Amino acid sequence: MYGKLWIKCHMTVLTGMHIGGSSAFSSIGAVDSPVIRDALTGEPMLPGSSLKGKMRTLLAKSFKNHYITQECANDPPVLKRLFGSAGDKGRRENPKAARLQFADSFLINAAAMKNRGGLTEVKFENTIVRLTGVANPRQIERVVRGSVFAVNMVYDMEEADDIIEDFTNIAQGLKLLSMDYLGGHGSRGYGRVGFTNFEVLLKDGSCPLELDLLQNMLKEVEEYGVFSLQA
Repeated sequence: MYGKLWIKCHMTVLTGMHIGGSSAFSSIGAVDSPVIRDALTGEPMLPGSSLKGKMRTLLAKSFKNHYITQECANDPPVLKRLFGSAGDKGRRENPKAARLQFADSFLINAAAMKNRGGLTEVKFENTIVRLTGVANPRQIERVVRGSVFAVNMVYDMEEADDIIEDFTNIAQGLKLLSMDYLGGHGSRGYGRVGFTNFEVLLKDGSCPLELDLLQNMLKEVEEYGVFSLQA
């Protein structure tokens, strides 16, 4: 069996989010930490690698039931098959392609956000040396709350018996992320996100399960977006 399922959803930024771009060649007085932007439109974007890495890390912590994560090579087989593995010669383990593929995500409400005042904001912050009281001011650019990104993932169906378990883990990774943060400076309130509008579409092959079943598994994620825009 082989086929492809297209997973679509919207990710809403609930608090200012910073996923860093290059700060090389910044002029004096410029933002110290700009966000990454789409080279075509100049608008903020969400790299697929950021979403994939955060989901895998949170799932690895939950599987280990410990706050200290292990190396990717030590992930359980269910994570390796979902997110991929570079292999391990010492263990005679061959590389494995990821079943779940992530695309970069782009803004779908850029025009509305521009009318509200802009796509990003600059947050001024200070770090202060406790012993001397010396301040180190900096400027961090953030994607403003209310921004909505179109998230697209493709799941490769390889083994019928694995589909339910894989979708359970995909949903769990998104639930954990909804209760955590995406990008940098999360302990200070940055990067809270929520997921909505899930769709699962069959794009190639045949699926042995009802698509509504898989879609409803993912829709459970929506209940975990606790950092609402109104809260």
